[in-house]
Amino acid sequence: MIVVATISAINFPADAGELQDKLDARRDAFLEKASPEVIQSQEKALADLEQTGIIDQALKVGDEAPDFTLGDPDGKQVQLSLLLKDGPVVLTWYRGGWCPYCNIALASLTQRNDDFRELGATLVALTPELPDTNLETVKEQGLPFEVLSDIDHKVAEQYGLVFKLNDDTRERYAEKFGLVERSGESAADRLPLPATYVIGTDGVITYAFLDADYRRRAEPEAIIAVLEELQAE
Repeated sequence: MIVVATISAINFPADAGELQDKLDARRDAFLEKASPEVIQSQEKALADLEQTGIIDQALKVGDEAPDFTLGDPDGKQVQLSLLLKDGPVVLTWYRGGWCPYCNIALASLTQRNDDFRELGATLVALTPELPDTNLETVKEQGLPFEVLSDIDHKVAEQYGLVFKLNDDTRERYAEKFGLVERSGESAADRLPLPATYVIGTDGVITYAFLDADYRRRAEPEAIIAVLEELQAE
């Protein structure tokens, strides 16, 4: 299930942009090479997650965005409410630098970051990964925006985005990607939905992209459309 909502109730199909084309190509390449057992396990995990109703419990348009203060890779503390004094905030979660879909999405956001800034918005990415791991991702991808460590998923829980990995997925991710080392033992059995929000200067969510399938992400063009509408008000 996908939920895409804006202040004017415009729907932006998730498959209607350049980013989703890249994500779909990555998915298709994976499916061509992966074993039937891994594919079956992955699809079951996605289906089970959608059945939990996590989309229903997550914050949506019209909800007040919980304030938070988190650290960047250099230890600087960043507070949402202070950023909102300067303009809207585009808040996006990613699973970690180990996730190829996240890296594709981060690259796409990087390409449009100047557009976000011109519209008065600040882009902030949250991830459960530890600061040292975040620093590697920031340097490798040359990310020009704030990347904050949501230790133990504390902020993601406030937004209703956290889910527990099933045993098969947890073991596979731990072995292949080293989630314990990247996110800490207490956080490695859970992940956040890769959600994206636009939060207005009044602290209210004006756009929400939520999907149980991590292979689908918010299109930068949809975010820009929302920011343009906010600027015009």
